[in-house]
Amino acid sequence: MLQTPATFVPLILPRAHASTLTMVFQRDRLLLRDEGLALPAPEVVAALALPTARLHAVGLWQQSYYQTAWTGLDAVAPAGHSFHPLRSLFGQLDDEFLGLAGRASQLADWSRTHQFCGACATPMGLAEGDRSYRCPACGMCAYPRISPAMMVLIRKGDSVLLAMHTASPYKRYTALAGFLEAGESIEEAVHREVYEEVGLRVHNLTYFDSQSWPFPHSLMIAFTADYLDGEIRVDESEIADARWFGPDDEWPEMTVSVSIAARLLNLHRPRRPAG
Repeated sequence: MLQTPATFVPLILPRAHASTLTMVFQRDRLLLRDEGLALPAPEVVAALALPTARLHAVGLWQQSYYQTAWTGLDAVAPAGHSFHPLRSLFGQLDDEFLGLAGRASQLADWSRTHQFCGACATPMGLAEGDRSYRCPACGMCAYPRISPAMMVLIRKGDSVLLAMHTASPYKRYTALAGFLEAGESIEEAVHREVYEEVGLRVHNLTYFDSQSWPFPHSLMIAFTADYLDGEIRVDESEIADARWFGPDDEWPEMTVSVSIAARLLNLHRPRRPAG
């Protein structure tokens, strides 16, 4: 599952280090060497002449210091390098590296989108002591954005409910998911989203796991739940199709293997009894 490496040490303040590696992002695309899909060498990053304000500490991992930076859409990749969407790197690069890259991409996006105060348009400055921008004029604070979202796999006897989301980049069946609204608990969001999207009511919510999902800044919080009542009635603006899958049904093609959805579904896939 995509997650920050266990041996990673996060940093807020930059530091000098003998081995410094920079993750340069152009929106959601990471700059990598064409040969071996490695991060660019320090001299290549230096030649980009990125403003210091665009460089942010990420942390220490495997005897190297990692920092992140962002560049504009008009920037051209240096010779022998290309910008790669993070999603396209699943299965091509180490999962721990991708977990670190996901964290770095969210910090770069935060830096790119908070150059000016959202309240008074004054240029923002980095705060001291924490990871935030503060407006010198009105004092507004801006932390890296994290958008909590619920995910739930509903069980009914020996079947589970899978749905195809209309907005998903992959047209595949998966668990129900949706973002929290202001003022909601995560459990309230589960009940609301299930009823809104498929017209069902559930109970016996059980926490499964959570995962940072940098597309662009989600925190997925996954549950299982048991069917209580109702008939499937899909919200066509959100759900293209939803149905029960049991042990005798053909299991649909799964989502990318590094996602929490893949782990949730694989561990709760209906199976025929042995023998």
